[in-house]
Amino acid sequence: MLINSAVYEDGRIVAEPALEGVSEALETTSGFIWIALRDPGDEELDLLQYELDLPPLAVEDARKGLQRPKLEEYGDILFAAMHLLEAGPDGLEVGEVHVFVGNRFVVSVRHRSAQGFLGVRDRAEREPELLRQGPGFVFYALMDAVVDRYFPLIEAIEAELDQLEETMFQPRQDRQAVVERLFGLKQRLTTLRHAVTPLLDVASKLHGGRVPVVCKSMQDYFRDVYDHLLRIQASIDAARETIIAATQVNLTLVSIDESLVTKRLAAWAAIFAASTALAGIWGMNFERMPELRWAFGYPMALGIIAVVSGALYWRFKRLKWL
Repeated sequence: MLINSAVYEDGRIVAEPALEGVSEALETTSGFIWIALRDPGDEELDLLQYELDLPPLAVEDARKGLQRPKLEEYGDILFAAMHLLEAGPDGLEVGEVHVFVGNRFVVSVRHRSAQGFLGVRDRAEREPELLRQGPGFVFYALMDAVVDRYFPLIEAIEAELDQLEETMFQPRQDRQAVVERLFGLKQRLTTLRHAVTPLLDVASKLHGGRVPVVCKSMQDYFRDVYDHLLRIQASIDAARETIIAATQVNLTLVSIDESLVTKRLAAWAAIFAASTALAGIWGMNFERMPELRWAFGYPMALGIIAVVSGALYWRFKRLKWL
């Protein structure tokens, strides 16, 4: 589906052609065209390939989707794939945006994501001096928007980790629930890492050294994107280490809880064992047993059992077994 199609000259919109008229619109101006598609059909991609002479292999990648973040060069045309991440009920939902960048065009193809780039277009149109930089600036603006949307995701993970750390040592904590939450956070981190790590390699190719011609004037901007990705990568690594440590601490706490339960059971078993032993002695009912016919025998037996049980209880309490 076509979202937007606009021709820019000197930083201003001069035409909004349909896909069928893209090549004709470019012939009548010296500017460039910016086209945005969402979940396009085969006919739209085939038409765009014909109008802009897009590389067939790149078009096939954009058609199928499910691409790892990457940057490929086909002569003067760049093809970039990036992941769009959204928080969902079952973790992070992964969409994609594929970007074709040529000397006179930028085409973004979005798959399986509700995240649009209208804000990016509005921002770019408010700064015509940057739009005069051409397709390279638009490519930067799209990549910058994708990367900026990763920050709230990693911040949410860090906030949840902090909350878990605060509650982990509280008594009567549901350890299984904590482990499940930690595992869910690890899955979200892995998804985020799969989006960020390959994109670092993409951004590193767009500043310093050999840079594609269409991006040469925007090297400082792409370096800024690279720095943002490095910060996110560092946060991911730190959060991952925290999750590993928290999981180990939680398993240790489970072992401690089990040890405390074992101690309590052992203490109560010892108390009842002493009572049972004493009751068993006086319950043998031999004919010549001392105190068998004594009037104070029963109270004395109960008293001894109570004293022994109390002494054991006091001792275990001091040892913090009870």
